[in-house]
Amino acid sequence: MQTGSSVSKYCLSYLMPILLGDWEAIIVVPDTIRQYLLREEIPQLQRWLGTSKKVRSGDSWQDGDRLLLTTPENWLGDRLRSRQQLPPVPTIIDRADNLEECTRKLLTISINPEDWEELSTMVPQAKESIRDARVKLTKSIFARPENPYRNYVLLKSELDIICHLCQSLAEKGLLQGKLARFWQQLTLDKPILWISRDRDRGFFAINLAPAEVRTKLKSIWQRQPVVILGGFLDIDKNAATYRQQLGLNPKMLSLKFTPNGQNSHIQLYLPSRLPLPNTPDFQSALIEQCLLLVSLSSRIPELIVVIADDLPLQGQVGSALAAEFGSRVRVETTKLKNNSILICGWSFWKQYQETIPIPNLLIIATLPIPSLENPLVANRVAYYKNRRQDWFRMYLLPTALKTIEQTIVPLRESQSIIALLDNRVNSRSYGKAILSTLQPYARINYIDPTWFGYPNS
Repeated sequence: MQTGSSVSKYCLSYLMPILLGDWEAIIVVPDTIRQYLLREEIPQLQRWLGTSKKVRSGDSWQDGDRLLLTTPENWLGDRLRSRQQLPPVPTIIDRADNLEECTRKLLTISINPEDWEELSTMVPQAKESIRDARVKLTKSIFARPENPYRNYVLLKSELDIICHLCQSLAEKGLLQGKLARFWQQLTLDKPILWISRDRDRGFFAINLAPAEVRTKLKSIWQRQPVVILGGFLDIDKNAATYRQQLGLNPKMLSLKFTPNGQNSHIQLYLPSRLPLPNTPDFQSALIEQCLLLVSLSSRIPELIVVIADDLPLQGQVGSALAAEFGSRVRVETTKLKNNSILICGWSFWKQYQETIPIPNLLIIATLPIPSLENPLVANRVAYYKNRRQDWFRMYLLPTALKTIEQTIVPLRESQSIIALLDNRVNSRSYGKAILSTLQPYARINYIDPTWFGYPNS
């Protein structure tokens, strides 16, 4: 089910039958939503219904449990690793928009400094060759220039060092620990490989993740009745791409609900003549728009958010706003006041959106299309290219649409103002898909002071 609304609007639709029914169930939700359901919705509903069903939060099923709330990480971990701590009872998976990313993260194998130490301890006879490989990798990895993502593509020369070590140890029957799993997965398929590096701490990790997770997930959907819910899973009402990514049965019932056009519209400011983000004039035009919009919004003591992914651009916008509005301006922090002006990137916003107050004004500097400069994105794109698939339509665009919809849902319900300053919406063919995701909206291409509480002159 694609709900197009926040959890508070629809959670009663599954909580009520679960609490009234004489059957066991599991609800799988992110931790913030789990706390919300346990603290507010379930106690109030139990009192109203006059029920006293046993409800518990935890990582495993216990005797006497009737309703268990757990996290996607724990539920997926139980199913993928066959821990069998959770029974095959009817299962509701809510906020399942990011289930693919969650699964890939669970299946990622990371070789950290402690893993090298552990391997040296387990096979002391190979300590010298392990140390030599680690020294060569360290020298190569720390020779790379810094990038804002702190992630780097694993070079062929670096992969050769790892392969040579693993093969040498495997032939002698000495390959153990996490490196053995790493080598096994490396030889099974063409995974995504990248390096995480923190130069300040002198830390690096070599990461391996499956390019696709549907093969791992396909079998787990048959083990229990399951309902999958999300605000936005796919632009298609039948969720064809989402089904394919998660290995879901094509015949599985799919529903998509459309927000009420009268009560759930957003106020969308979309100017038509702004420079494109990759042009020299974009920065000055963006700063001018931000200063004007924030000035108009300042009479309303509510949060303002500016999302700009480019770090230098964040700095320029933040400096310009701080010169005008002082300490109200905050950069990528959750310590906010009612009238704060938050400057952040999309990754920060996605991570903390649910813990941050709903803004009265959201300024989107650039669309959340994943950057090919990010090694993780480049690796995913290479995977689709190697299979001659449309990597933009299958990966970059759905990712952007999902991020936008997840961002818009709570703002839609509060009828906030959204200023979309990325003119690619007007000039690129995929702009229609972006606008379709934003529907319903009241759209203007000029700044209307009445939107900000000023009287209509």
